[in-house]
Amino acid sequence: MSARSRELFALIPVGLLVTAGFTAVLIVDAQEIGDLSFVFGLYFLGLCLATHLVIRARLPDADPFLFPLVALLAAFGVVMLFRLDEGLARDQANWFVVGLIAFSATIVFLRDYEVLERYRYLIATAGIVLLLLPRLPGLGETTNEAFLSVSIGPLSFQPTELAKICIVIFLASYLNEKREVLVVGARTVAGVVLPPLKHLGPLLVIWGAAMVMLVFIRDLGSSLMFFGAFLAMIYVATARISFVIVGLVLFFAGAWFFANTIGHVQDRFDIWLDPFDDAEGDGFQVAQSLFAQADGGLFGRGLGESLVQLPNASKDCINDFPNCGAILPAPHTDFIYAVIVNELGLFGGAGVVLIYAMITERGFKTAILADDGFSKLLATGLTAIVALQAFVIIGGVTRVIPLTGVTLPFISYGGSSIVANFILLALLLSISDKARRRVRREQEALKGGSA
Repeated sequence: MSARSRELFALIPVGLLVTAGFTAVLIVDAQEIGDLSFVFGLYFLGLCLATHLVIRARLPDADPFLFPLVALLAAFGVVMLFRLDEGLARDQANWFVVGLIAFSATIVFLRDYEVLERYRYLIATAGIVLLLLPRLPGLGETTNEAFLSVSIGPLSFQPTELAKICIVIFLASYLNEKREVLVVGARTVAGVVLPPLKHLGPLLVIWGAAMVMLVFIRDLGSSLMFFGAFLAMIYVATARISFVIVGLVLFFAGAWFFANTIGHVQDRFDIWLDPFDDAEGDGFQVAQSLFAQADGGLFGRGLGESLVQLPNASKDCINDFPNCGAILPAPHTDFIYAVIVNELGLFGGAGVVLIYAMITERGFKTAILADDGFSKLLATGLTAIVALQAFVIIGGVTRVIPLTGVTLPFISYGGSSIVANFILLALLLSISDKARRRVRREQEALKGGSA
């Protein structure tokens, strides 16, 4: 069976999941089911099949499981949002269509992704500008004291979502060119290979940028996400674990310093360490999230059966959550994973984590198959971004790490997240197509030679 045929068959369960999910929610809401759930399922499956045809035409050798896994996450998101609010689910479905259009446009018009390597400084500049946009007066909006979004008239978006792709492209290009210089003159101290001080410049620059994001933009999640992706890429580029060790030491030292000197960073850490100390105030979100997950048990309360509802004024609730009367603030964005665990239980939450793990495995396999440095580093960075973003938000909701404001990829409500992540997927599939096509030709050549 060809790769595209496997992809096609893998999309069928996605349509069934959407149909079953909408059916379950409608039954609980005591509505007339009729053909509505089947219409939703067929609509979602039709969009996926149309995208599959684009992939089949442009990237015939691309990984057959990445798109179905992403579609499965998107199905999870639409069903959970429909359970919270029908209007949100409709908006998310529309953004899903826009994301698929951006995905298709990327793989159709960007015929050779390697051209991006030539414009790395222009792309890096665009990424930095996007990161700083939320701090501009009149444009930026704050959520829980973090500068995450930009509002232009009726349009609101999170520029960090697009900036992450720009930064990864720049780092892949830069590290591909400088990888040999970074390991020249390395010394071994106590069995650990340490890079020369004069070549620590890139590491220190990216570390400084992460600290600026932590303090200036007040975005701990994006800071951790960008720096973690950089460490993964620099390890692939140099094969030196010492860079990762030095980077981790620098990051945690910087985070500890600012947690003890900068007010808003210190507040985040205090809430993380003991959210129940102020459970009716600043710790309300995390405390309620933990209660909601514990209430779900192993198998959950069932779709639509929990008490979690979307607040009537969700935006006001995010900024004044103790007084808005909501059981769980922002259940459609930051805390949608808590809703999943509450309604589908520990097994449902573990299933979502498993899907992200499978996407990560397929992405890193693409990086392994790539034969040129830029493709290998780009695939590594894009995969690490998705994996770390999922870890950051799930870890924050479950109190593994301090809570941050990033979205859960492909599941949380938000147009900018959906569109940016589908562009990221398009780049990853383009790399996969090139790598797998080369492997297929080599295998065919070996068979022809042996014959």
